[in-house]
Amino acid sequence: MAFRKSVYVVTCVVTLLAVGSHSQLNVCGRPPLNTRIVGGQNAPLGSWPWQASLHLDGSHVCGGSLINNQWVMSAAHCFSSTSTAGWVIYLGRQTQQGTNPNEVSRTLSQIIRHPSYDSQTSNNDIALLQLSSTVDFTDYILPVCLAAGGSTFYNGTNSWVTGWGNIEEGVSLPSPGTLQEVELPVVGNRQCNCFYGVGSITDNMLCAGLQAGGKDSCQGDSGGPMVSKQNSVWIQSGVVSFGIGCARPDKPGVYTRVSRYQAWITSQISSSQPGFVTFTSSGTDGDNSVTCPGLQPLTPTTPQTTTISPFICGEAPLNNRIGGFGSRWGCFSSSQPNAGEWTVFLGRLRQNGSNPFQVQVGVSSITLSNLTGTNIALLKLASKPMFTDYIRPVCVDLGNAAFPVGTKCWVTGWGANQGGEQEVLQELQATVESCGTNSSSDNICTAALQLEQGDEGGPLVCQQGSSWFQAAVITLDSNGTANSSLITRASGMQVFPRTARFATFLTRNVGTLPSPANATNPTTSSTPATTSVAAGATSIPWSFSILLFLFLSILHFALLSS
Repeated sequence: MAFRKSVYVVTCVVTLLAVGSHSQLNVCGRPPLNTRIVGGQNAPLGSWPWQASLHLDGSHVCGGSLINNQWVMSAAHCFSSTSTAGWVIYLGRQTQQGTNPNEVSRTLSQIIRHPSYDSQTSNNDIALLQLSSTVDFTDYILPVCLAAGGSTFYNGTNSWVTGWGNIEEGVSLPSPGTLQEVELPVVGNRQCNCFYGVGSITDNMLCAGLQAGGKDSCQGDSGGPMVSKQNSVWIQSGVVSFGIGCARPDKPGVYTRVSRYQAWITSQISSSQPGFVTFTSSGTDGDNSVTCPGLQPLTPTTPQTTTISPFICGEAPLNNRIGGFGSRWGCFSSSQPNAGEWTVFLGRLRQNGSNPFQVQVGVSSITLSNLTGTNIALLKLASKPMFTDYIRPVCVDLGNAAFPVGTKCWVTGWGANQGGEQEVLQELQATVESCGTNSSSDNICTAALQLEQGDEGGPLVCQQGSSWFQAAVITLDSNGTANSSLITRASGMQVFPRTARFATFLTRNVGTLPSPANATNPTTSSTPATTSVAAGATSIPWSFSILLFLFLSILHFALLSS
C-alpha cells in the first residue's frame, strides 16, 4: 500500500439562508469555466477552481480542496504533525512552474487531522486546514460542494480526480507541471474489498478506477478531490488516500468517503459552513451482487446505506414535550423568484456557530400559489435529504384537523435580535382563540404574539395525538409586526392564514402528503402538559434541537406575501 503524497528529502520536517452569491451552497461546486463532459490529461484553465496545491518548504507535497473561504480539506497522511511551519497553500494555480496570474497563496493557522486517523489501515484519512486569512472567490477560486451524509455513489458512478501527481509509477509530471484530470468510475466497496483483501476497505472509504488499469491517481495527488456532477453542481465524494502502485489492473485508487464526515467537518468549522449536498445515484447498485472468498453475502437483514426507512410525518424523536420545534421559511420579494439563488438549511439550530446536524440543499424549482391576498410557495429541493432525528417532515393541515379554542400551539423562528450572539432558534407559545367575525376556515386565531422580522414564513404548529401539524403560516408587515390587516386590535387577537386555505394548491403540486402517526385514529388536540415557557421568545435547549419540515422529502414550504 502506498500513500499518494510526493516523497522528497527535506532538512526539517452571516450567512443568510437564501441570499444569492453570499450563500456557500450557491457558490460551491459551480465552476463557470468548466463545461467539460469528457477530458484529456491537461485540465483546462479554471475547470477545477477548488483545487489546492499544498507546499512544504517550497515543494508540492499534496493536493487539497477549498471548501469555504478559509478552509481546505486534504488527507491526514499528508501531515506528520500538526505544526503549520513551512506550509503554504496555493489556490487558483494551474502550473507548478511559471506564472499563475489567477493564483493566491496563504499560510496555515491550523491543521486538524481526524482524531481517529489510523496510519496502518488508512481509516479516517482526512484533515482540515485553516488558512491564515480568507480568500476572495473568483472564476478561478471557488469552493467545492461536499457529499452530505446519506449520499450514494453506486458502482460505475462517473467521477473526476485532479492533481499534480506522477503521471506513471515513478514518473513525475513534466514541466510546466500542468494540473491533470482523469475520469474514473466508482468501484463498489464489496468489489474493492475483493481486490484488496476482505476487510481492507472500510465504510469510510470509496474506490474508483478501471479494472483493466491505465487511469488512476498517483503519488503527489494525495489529499486532492474526487468529484461527481449532479445537475449543475460538482460534489466532492472522495479525498485521494492510497493505492497499490498506480493504475494497476484490479487495484483501483482508494479515497476517503467524504459523506461519512459531515458531522465532524461542521463541528470543526464555526462559521461560513461548507455546502453539503446529498448525491443520489439512480438505478440499482451492481456492487450488491459481488461475491468473493471471505466476503459475507448480503442478506435482507443486512443494513443498507442506500435504504431510507419508511416515515410518517409529524414525529419528533428528540422532542418529549407538548411544545414544539420549527423551521425557517424564506420569503420572496419577486413573483418570479430565481430558484438558483436560494438555499435550504435542514437541521439548523444556530445562525452563528456550529450546527453538526445541518444539511444544505439547493432549490431546483419554485411554484407559487395565486390566491387573492397572502400566498405561499413550494420549493422543490435539488436533492433528497436523508431523514434523521434532526430532519423530519411536519404534517400539514389540509382542513381535516381540529384546533379548538384553548389549544396550545407554537411558533418558531430566528426573529431579529433574538437568540443571543449565536442567534439560537426561538420558540413562542400561542393559544388558539375564537376568530370572531374572521373566517375560521381560512384563518387560525391566537392571542397577540411578540413576533419579529425574520419570523415571517415560519410555521404555527399544533399537536394532535402524537403528531405535529402545521396549522398556519406566519406573516408580518413591513414594520416587523404581525400583518395589521389580520389583527383585531381591540381584542389583541392575531389572525394567521391556515394551511388548509391552500389545500388544492398543495395537493395539485405535491400529491399525497405524508400520513400522521395516528392517521387511523384521529383525535382532538391533546391536553397541554405542564411546561415552563417564559413570556416572549425563549431559546430551545440543545437536547430538543430543531427539525426542518419537509413535504414528501423533496418539497419545502415557504410564505410569499403578495
